[in-house]
Amino acid sequence: MESFDVVVVGAGPAGEVAAGRLADAGLEVALVEDDVIGGECSFYACMPSKALLRPQEVLREVRRIPGAAEAVTGELDVQALLDRRDEIVHDLDDSSMLPWLEDKGIKLYRGFGVLAGERRIDVGDHELEARQAVILAGGTRASMPPIEGLTEVGPWTNREATTAKEIPATLVILGGGVVGTELSQAYRSLGVEVTLIEGERRLLPLEEEFACAQVTEALEEMGVNVRTGRKATKAERAGDTIRVTMDDGSTAEGEQLLAALGRAPRTDELGLDTLGLEGGGSIEVDENMQVPGLDWLYAIGDVNGRVLLTHMGKYQARIACEHILGNPSSAEHGADGRQSPRVIFTDPQVAAVGHTEKTASEAGLDVHILDVGTSANAGGSFYGRDAPGTTRLLVDKESDLIVGATITGADVADFLQAATIAIVGEVPMGRLWHATPSFPTRSEIWLNLMAKWEEVKGES
Repeated sequence: MESFDVVVVGAGPAGEVAAGRLADAGLEVALVEDDVIGGECSFYACMPSKALLRPQEVLREVRRIPGAAEAVTGELDVQALLDRRDEIVHDLDDSSMLPWLEDKGIKLYRGFGVLAGERRIDVGDHELEARQAVILAGGTRASMPPIEGLTEVGPWTNREATTAKEIPATLVILGGGVVGTELSQAYRSLGVEVTLIEGERRLLPLEEEFACAQVTEALEEMGVNVRTGRKATKAERAGDTIRVTMDDGSTAEGEQLLAALGRAPRTDELGLDTLGLEGGGSIEVDENMQVPGLDWLYAIGDVNGRVLLTHMGKYQARIACEHILGNPSSAEHGADGRQSPRVIFTDPQVAAVGHTEKTASEAGLDVHILDVGTSANAGGSFYGRDAPGTTRLLVDKESDLIVGATITGADVADFLQAATIAIVGEVPMGRLWHATPSFPTRSEIWLNLMAKWEEVKGES
């Protein structure tokens, strides 16, 4: 049996951060991974999908700007785009990820880690013991709901869709959430005929309705066939075509089918039963990412089901590490709930943090709703004519604190950090007057929001 201070199971972003921080603190760390170092985000999700989306986003912006628009004489070079994506994901080769592990003295074990009792992990023929803690960071896999014939037709998941070497002529996508909307736009920009099917009455059902409307309009303008309020009931293959039947009897056909229907935690074969825990679902944790009743076991990232976002998994890794190292203060603010920032990289982008109008109401909050145009200022002039976008703040009427923000528009993802700081730092609206945005930038939306806040405060 090989002994370490901490054994980290899963080398995605959350596991990498945890292993690195603990090694930097002088602990002996083992890292276990059965796939690629860097995980889903680096190779099959966040990074390759943005590589597919970015070219069309730039092209759409250029076409809005007189002078630059006239210089655009062709279409996207699909092969060059795919080559660049492959470069970004290192052709699915994780060897470039290994040097930093060696530099920090982290021992890597290739294989699937399984709990084998208290503080023990089996990895193939290796038996590992953790003197202090085990951190589970195994992530999730694509869900396959029980739709008749779905698995038999061999659908794509996000993995196949983001790494495909050949582009189908037609594509049916099930699921109008983040993956479905992003890849609908990406594949349509490559010339693919795309049908997007969502069971709810609108796309992006967890975000503000105005954001959904703007993204839907952009997809339809590109030629995506958007069908909402339709649930797939059957999938069948006939030769080179896959046909999807929906609950209203309508059908959609495509050369390929992408199932973008959520994620499931990889806990069914993790050996949780050896500890009296049930596998197959998310692992319950407390504010320190510790499994209740087991002071040596932690679960971070997607596997605990709290917030399925890469950056929040990395945040949770920091919290767990600080607790292991005896510095638990990092968990005091608990900023991985509704305070989590999130971005949908469609064009227009959707950047949000905190509550939506719906979730604020469900939480019993009485809020001012402040809406302004994202580009309705001098800085917006440079992003082209008719650039779409709305910025909304939700301000608690009792405390004058921002409890939610949603920003849509061209290239607005980096706008989100200011709103995140305001929410997590609990900065009152009155104080924000002193945070002067520079001219001429679109960050002057904050001046417009302040003016709107004064207006509604005066009316209340």
